[in-house]
Amino acid sequence: MKTNSIKITEPQTDEQFEAYYLLRYEVLRKPWNQPPGSEKDAQEHECTHIMAVNDHDEVLGVCRLQLNSPAEAQLRYMGVKGDTQGLGIGKKLISYAEQKARQQGAKKMILQAREIAVEFYKKCGYSIVEKSFLMWGEIQHYLMDKQL
Repeated sequence: MKTNSIKITEPQTDEQFEAYYLLRYEVLRKPWNQPPGSEKDAQEHECTHIMAVNDHDEVLGVCRLQLNSPAEAQLRYMGVKGDTQGLGIGKKLISYAEQKARQQGAKKMILQAREIAVEFYKKCGYSIVEKSFLMWGEIQHYLMDKQL
């Protein structure tokens, strides 16, 4: 798959949001036997939703940008479809999210990285702040940040 045919966009229609949330569930919750609905939280309506789609409008990657304060943004619910990982989709999602965060006045981006994704985020310019929490008793997370 060519990554130049990948478009970064924000879901607008009910169908787009449905596909966006489905990928979030499939990548970030289902493998750990979490119930449908666990891929959402109470802040969904306050955030910017970002997705990567191919030429057929298939959702290949997702993330959510939220502002924690006027100066601090947070990247959450980052996931890329398994068979398309390693193609640069994640980097494109992060770049878009960072640009949106800067436009909203944020000076710093934080995120909670799963241990398996720490090296990816380091390649995107993020640094580990601290070892943070263990999700579901098995997925170690690390607080990471980057100055925007």
